[in-house]
Amino acid sequence: MSRVWRSCLYVPAHVERFVARAHERGADCIQLDLEDSVPLAEKPRARAAVAAAAASVRRGGADVMVRVNAPLGMLAEDIEASVGRHVDGLLLPKIRGPDHVAFIEEHVAACEARAGLPEGHTLLYPIVETPAALEYVWAIARASKRIVAMSLGGEDFATGIGSEASEEALLAARQAVLIAARAAGVMPLGLAGSLADYSDLDGFRAMAERSRRLGFEGASCINPAQVPVLNAAFAPDEKEIAWARRVMAADRSARAQGLGAASVDGKMIDAPIVARAARLLARAEAIAAREARNA
Repeated sequence: MSRVWRSCLYVPAHVERFVARAHERGADCIQLDLEDSVPLAEKPRARAAVAAAAASVRRGGADVMVRVNAPLGMLAEDIEASVGRHVDGLLLPKIRGPDHVAFIEEHVAACEARAGLPEGHTLLYPIVETPAALEYVWAIARASKRIVAMSLGGEDFATGIGSEASEEALLAARQAVLIAARAAGVMPLGLAGSLADYSDLDGFRAMAERSRRLGFEGASCINPAQVPVLNAAFAPDEKEIAWARRVMAADRSARAQGLGAASVDGKMIDAPIVARAARLLARAEAIAAREARNA
């Protein structure tokens, strides 16, 4: 559990004032955007700015991903402009299925070779945004060893099913993506609801906390004020860490006595609870390493 992306801040690659301060925001990952936040007329300028922007925004220790455009012509140009030593990977919107991922990976590998980068340098983060793609979500999650995270594109998916982007409407699809990601060993990212309203930070915090309880490890955001909210919501607190340590200590004691289960705080502790506690402590350790890197 070495990679931690509690907060993934979108930054339009062509807006210099946003790029200039992105490294100060404390995000675990900066997502340079070439897609929705960039008008069509500005896409060539944004594409040309990626290399310098990536070098700038990673100065605070954040990983750097680039969200590319889905249409084939722009996609190819975006990949060619983005693959480089300062870019850790690509967000892939509107992924249709595993063959789509394989097609993209082939072009990414060719660009890495031309750039003198080791094969596999560029990670992939597919986003499921259409009802048709949901059928293939398990195959998408396993389509490439480069895949590091997955999420549901809530607004587009809601449009596709004719609903609002509400928690109730999207819960089943979000859980499908989460379960497929977990089964494939990649990070499930996302929020239970929409990230569009960034003015209500208390509501955003509550939503992020619900999302973590569902099993998500982090989420994207569009405003720097949301970054510390996500960092706190997707990290175990001191009470949880203390509980996990008690569980691990009780398990060690039980095993030393030849017992298969133990009791902590009046509750039985067996193998699944021990595994959950161990994962929580590993998560806390990885977050501490990430924060040291971001400092």
